[in-house]
Amino acid sequence: MISLDEAVTARLESHGARFEVLIDPDAALAMKRGEFDGELEDVIAAEDVFEDASRGDRPAESDLEKVFGTTDPMQIIPEVVERGEIQITAEQRREMQEQKRKQLINKIARNAVNPQMDDAPHPPERIERALEQAGFKIDPMETVESQVDDALDALRPVIPIRFAEVTIAVNLPAEYAGSAQARVRTFGDLEREEWTNDGGWVGVLTFPAGMQNDFYDLVNDLTSGEAETRIVKDKDELNTR
Repeated sequence: MISLDEAVTARLESHGARFEVLIDPDAALAMKRGEFDGELEDVIAAEDVFEDASRGDRPAESDLEKVFGTTDPMQIIPEVVERGEIQITAEQRREMQEQKRKQLINKIARNAVNPQMDDAPHPPERIERALEQAGFKIDPMETVESQVDDALDALRPVIPIRFAEVTIAVNLPAEYAGSAQARVRTFGDLEREEWTNDGGWVGVLTFPAGMQNDFYDLVNDLTSGEAETRIVKDKDELNTR
């Protein structure tokens, strides 16, 4: 379950009665879109249905039976969310907006590059300033993913930006290969790998271009800066040795 501070109220009025449930806001939005696939117990603040959640008042069981055909809260909660309205306070809206703003900036920074600077990643701070300059407003009631394209459209007049992937070959020296390759290989999509005669490991990975600096930091940390990396420009190189 989640805390009451994290929850919003979903409210349904039907047959002259009111029903309220306390649920995570993102889960509530996913339910309304038919996209929720998690465990209900993990996203609710109370395994209960209220007439007034703020006072803790509960509706009559006869009203529950009349509207939902059951008194089981775990069957009723999704119906209240799907058929009702999500109620959020001004403070909850601000908190949701700030949380999604950070998520959006992080997502763009991890995937976007500057095409005028040899596809160098954009730092999150630059993305943040550009969004502010563009006057882009985050909708707290929509998913981050659904707002990415609009954010990019707003950013393009301000900074050169595009989403891209990068393919990087990395050569881990034998001294570090055994332990380091296990972490490196999961950083992106592993296109090819091989062990060299001297016990080293060579891997070719593809991942969002904005994560290049994170990748280099990881490799350098694992190998004390002794690994070799290079960007693979031509995918045909993946099939050659």
